[in-house]
Amino acid sequence: MNRTWIASAAAEALGTGALVCIVVGSGIAASSLSDDVGVQLLANSFATALGLAVLIAALGPVSGAHLNPAVSLVDAVRGARPRTGRIRRAAVFVVAQLVGAVGGSVLANAMFDEPQGMSTTARDGFGVLMGEVVATAGLIVVILLATHHGAGRSVALWVAAYIGSAYWFTSSTSFANPAVTVGRMFTDTFAGISPVSALPFVLAQLAGAGIGVLIVTVLIAPDARVRTTAVASPSTSIT
Repeated sequence: MNRTWIASAAAEALGTGALVCIVVGSGIAASSLSDDVGVQLLANSFATALGLAVLIAALGPVSGAHLNPAVSLVDAVRGARPRTGRIRRAAVFVVAQLVGAVGGSVLANAMFDEPQGMSTTARDGFGVLMGEVVATAGLIVVILLATHHGAGRSVALWVAAYIGSAYWFTSSTSFANPAVTVGRMFTDTFAGISPVSALPFVLAQLAGAGIGVLIVTVLIAPDARVRTTAVASPSTSIT
């Protein structure tokens, strides 16, 4: 594995870990400061949107700042690199993202002296799962359209704004990320999700990603190449 592979994988692990740490940590902090669930969600969504924008802008030149297995899988399907390289890249990124996500949750628990353990918070029901489909489909559409229109570094703002709003307009509060979902299993706090609820969430997210790709396929001419990195692609290839 060359240095480019290592740097890209490290960026995905650290970035996803930081994202989960922001989600979980801000949820714990909000819960300790207010008993109002609306205020808690407002603080959680605001911190997540700001943190996500910074992470995408900072790590984009290194790995593309996917920070999300759904984005990496879409990249493997639609990216401009040779197919073999895209598949290898996605596999490495997904593993890195999952490892980072668990680490981010553990770190947030430790910072706030929360016991390490699995979440007991059930998040289920048809409406909630539909919310995850909508949230993830919308995220993929935003990323692909923003990148197609040449938004460059400002894609970070597009994505952050979308996730911040999707916290409120979706019934699931917009996890929209399989790695984040797995990471949030490892905290029994405001942002947690029980292992039983996590698998349906991930399946809904993957379905939403597929729907997002279909929507963009309709909106963009077939001969237009769409790159799926969240910001400008890294200057070096890892294919």
